Amino acid sequence: MSFFSVIYWDIDPNIVQIGPITIRYYGLLFALAFVVGYQILYWIFNKEGKNLKELESFTIAMIVGTVVGARLGHCLFYEPSYYLSNPIEILKVWKGGLASHGGALGLAIALYVFLKFRKRENSFIWYADRAVISISLAAAFIRIGNFFNSEIIGRSSDAAWAVVFSRVDQVPRHPSQIYEALSYIAIFLILLFRYKKYNVNLPKGEMFGIFLVLLFSARFIIEFFKEVQVEFEKGLVLDMGQILSIPGILLGVGILIWSYKTRK
Repeated sequence: MSFFSVIYWDIDPNIVQIGPITIRYYGLLFALAFVVGYQILYWIFNKEGKNLKELESFTIAMIVGTVVGARLGHCLFYEPSYYLSNPIEILKVWKGGLASHGGALGLAIALYVFLKFRKRENSFIWYADRAVISISLAAAFIRIGNFFNSEIIGRSSDAAWAVVFSRVDQVPRHPSQIYEALSYIAIFLILLFRYKKYNVNLPKGEMFGIFLVLLFSARFIIEFFKEVQVEFEKGLVLDMGQILSIPGILLGVGILIWSYKTRK
């Protein structure tokens, strides 16, 4: 590999510090993910003539469920012994440590609770079919945030687009964060196209099923290009991200089969 083909990435993850407050690219992109996600859902609710006040409550439930689920997912899936011995550390979200699989589970639970304890116009599947459009794009923003943080790095690579994360080491690596971000953008475009094609006649559950199959399949494949995140993964045939992706893929296939049968 030519020396000049290597991309060196040495961006300070901190944008600016104002007194004790530090604004980071990751935090900015995380917040932007929710803002953009809300705007997409606002467009959908408005387009279908739904209650916009309900959207506000729904969005809050999504944010809380995602953040709490992502944090607990990281603590319990990747470092359970440490966090169970030091439970107060679970609350220190600012130190980092969010797992997307936990975020997905937390989001699903939050949506279920949201619908369970309030009067609603539509079913769980109706919300899920539409929420996944914004979630897929939001996930891309978060992975770009990981890229700015020089975290969740890829394995060593001699590809022309390999990146040296100078704040980690001097090894050219797969930009796995960008691989994921691009795959999530592609999923967003596929779902948006399907939604625009069917609009209010959207086949029940189809969007949700497509999202689960595509997103977790992409995650499963891209994990092969990533460095292991915790020590115990080195002895596994599949890493934790892949193991946790399999149920998501199977659930998506099941939902698509159910969606197809309900249309017959």
